[in-house]
Amino acid sequence: MTSAVATGGERPVVLLLRRTDDRLAAELRSRFRVLNFYESGAPLLSFLAAAAAAAGPDPPRAALVVGGGTIQVNAAFLDAVPSLACVVTTGAGVDHIDLVECARRGVAVAGARRVFSTDVADHAVGLLVDVLRRLSASDRYVRRGLWASRGDYLLGSKLSGKHVGIIGLGSIGSLIAKRLQAFGCTISYNSRRPKDCASYNYFPDVTDLAAASDVLIVACALNDETRHIVDGGVLEALGKDGVIVNIARGRNVDEAELIRVLKEGRIAGAGLDVFEKEPDVPAELLSMDNVVLTAHEAVFTTESNSDLVDLMIANLEAFFSGDPLLTPVLPK
Repeated sequence: MTSAVATGGERPVVLLLRRTDDRLAAELRSRFRVLNFYESGAPLLSFLAAAAAAAGPDPPRAALVVGGGTIQVNAAFLDAVPSLACVVTTGAGVDHIDLVECARRGVAVAGARRVFSTDVADHAVGLLVDVLRRLSASDRYVRRGLWASRGDYLLGSKLSGKHVGIIGLGSIGSLIAKRLQAFGCTISYNSRRPKDCASYNYFPDVTDLAAASDVLIVACALNDETRHIVDGGVLEALGKDGVIVNIARGRNVDEAELIRVLKEGRIAGAGLDVFEKEPDVPAELLSMDNVVLTAHEAVFTTESNSDLVDLMIANLEAFFSGDPLLTPVLPK
């Protein structure tokens, strides 16, 4: 990786491809010359080409990119700004970055790694409790004045004692497992291979995991192998009393099949923080009282956002100083 220290004592150029809060914007502008995609009003590739052409003797060598797939860092992206040598993403997942192409071109990549893990694990458990105990649905029932006219709301189901299957036992999946053990749940998991450090029951097949579980939690990365890893067969295996929670990526679950099994009563409910075509959520899901929906926000708390700003700035400063990135991401 070529050192990216700016010439002539000028602040180095950073391409900003993420909407920012006041603190991140201030931290970036105090250290770097920021070219903001969202302020430009231009199409992505036009913005990149214009930024590359306008930078003069100090072309943009680093980009801060939003996670979640809104912007794809692929060959076309890299072609538009050939001076780029570092991509820092604010996402825990990196399915929006072509890591192989970046490595081929010598472009370093840094991710958020475990900044969000605790918050996502908490959110997963919150979604599960909400679905099982019908908290959001009961809240709506009370607010509509139906308690007085119709009596008590439908009973929910207890969390303690449930058999929970987790797809993906990485940092987030492991924290989910630890939390649910405290509720008295029995944990099983699926991953590419058994984890030496895990005492939970391992299932090499996701359908078998679903069949053995009351709850299925999706916590894996998105890649070619895990796209629609939860398909109709897996959902059918989960059964009519089963609940699915997805805090990974929308495309890990076949959304059309999920809607079908929910409509047909073949599973009991779902807690979803992610969707296949965000921010569009299928109308069918919006109308279901046994489905709890959040806006891809499992990662976001006041605390995690502050930690993320610190990490992003530290990675950029390390790059421009010629030091190793704090949270490098390499192709597998």
